[in-house]
Amino acid sequence: MQSTSKVIMQAENLGMQVASPEGQLNILNDINFSILEGETLAVIGVSGSGKSTLLGLMAGLDIPTQGRVLLDGTDLSRLDEDGRARMRNQRVGFVFQSFQLLASLTALENVMLPMELAGARDPESEARNRLAEVGLAERVLHYPNQLSGGEQQRVAIARAFAGDPKILFADEPTGNLDQKTAQQVIDLLFKLNRERLTTLVLVTHDPAIANHCERSLTLAGGRIISTT
Repeated sequence: MQSTSKVIMQAENLGMQVASPEGQLNILNDINFSILEGETLAVIGVSGSGKSTLLGLMAGLDIPTQGRVLLDGTDLSRLDEDGRARMRNQRVGFVFQSFQLLASLTALENVMLPMELAGARDPESEARNRLAEVGLAERVLHYPNQLSGGEQQRVAIARAFAGDPKILFADEPTGNLDQKTAQQVIDLLFKLNRERLTTLVLVTHDPAIANHCERSLTLAGGRIISTT
């Protein structure tokens, strides 16, 4: 798809250090990049390369020790924790490897929850529409333990798109799925990206999945070693 020209996210001179028994540990160093609205970007790297830390900074879950992240023009480090939470609720969606559905809620209730927290006018109808979009119209009253792994991830995707986010972060979204189901989930993420013009940031160690994206950024040892 053709991206629009507006920058939705910018990372400037990002660095992240944490204390360890051996002293300061550099997890990320000198990270600079931007993402356009509607674009698809893969963040690639082996385990321990800094992918998940970078994702946390991009989403405002953590604050960098150096540099800054601008999300839709707002410097996340200038917001307090509540302010960053509001920003995420209004503009960000998440899909995780482990699904992170609430076991005590049905598929419908899992998707309704963020809508209710945001004060949506008719969360049940909207949640049913979202679940229908991901092919689960007949499974809305099932609990997570009554769904397959692929179905659970589709519920998680429906939930992630519940608030019409401007940017969606998918962290190894196919890590717990077989190859066929994984392909279906990736196809669904890109379908929703095209239809809703939601910026998609896909964190993965799988080059085949990364190749679906318009651009990729490869991390090693906490640094960007290539961009394509």
